[in-house]
Amino acid sequence: MKQGKYIVIEGHDGTGKSTQVGMIRKMLAEQGIESIEFHEPAGNPIADSIRTILKNGTLPRVPMTDVLLFTAARCDIWENLALPALSKGVWVVAARNYFSTLAYQGYGSGIDLSTIESITRMSTDERYMKPDYAFILDLDDKDERAKRISNRGKLQNPDTFESRTDDFQERVEQGYIDIAKSHNLPTISANQTVEKVSEDIWEHIVPNI
Repeated sequence: MKQGKYIVIEGHDGTGKSTQVGMIRKMLAEQGIESIEFHEPAGNPIADSIRTILKNGTLPRVPMTDVLLFTAARCDIWENLALPALSKGVWVVAARNYFSTLAYQGYGSGIDLSTIESITRMSTDERYMKPDYAFILDLDDKDERAKRISNRGKLQNPDTFESRTDDFQERVEQGYIDIAKSHNLPTISANQTVEKVSEDIWEHIVPNI
């Protein structure tokens, strides 16, 4: 049986990753391609529980703890959700993968990038490390990004990462720019309509369907 494809939509918070996951899955369905989705670090019961800890900004912890928690979540999702689907020919469309940890815990918090990559490789595999398609959404309008985040409503607890300083957010943003270059990932402008963003992503996927 032909293997499914692994698609990753990446980018800073508020760039529209979840929306694009849904849009791309709809386009795949129109081509008769079955797909599943998950949004790291959520996707199954264990990952969902870890996400609750990670998103709670009232729980102080060192950056390496975040690296290990994110890695534990993605390990469980990859082994128990993604790989079984891919082996059956089902495509996997994910919001975020370890590129987020490189951006937030690496560039943002100062953890050595090679350490993050080594821990991820030991916990997943090369298929995870090198998606069939990966895209970074870029939104250079800070006010628009803040507006999109605020539209989600008030959180029960402060968000661990979005409540961080502007300096942190700028390091994360620069991290995504560097990651796109070093991993040769297409950067898609998120300043456009959601439909145009989807079209730009789809142009990279459709030739190989």
